[in-house]
Amino acid sequence: MASRAPTSKQFLGIALAVIGLGLEYWAYKLSGSLTSQLSTAITGSDTDEVIMYYIGGAISFVVGIFLLSRK
Repeated sequence: MASRAPTSKQFLGIALAVIGLGLEYWAYKLSGSLTSQLSTAITGSDTDEVIMYYIGGAISFVVGIFLLSRK
């Protein structure tokens, strides 16, 4: 049995999943910054920048996994 070579769709899926994880980590690090902590203390919620990174990372990761799971 010969193994199939990865397709460009699979490479794109891997890239999107890795980018998604990176954005999630970046958002986590940003949420610990002094500016974000002050904003959270005053408003009770994260800054818009942190939330956008979390959302972008989640979407990128889900799309990447979806592309990897499709044949």
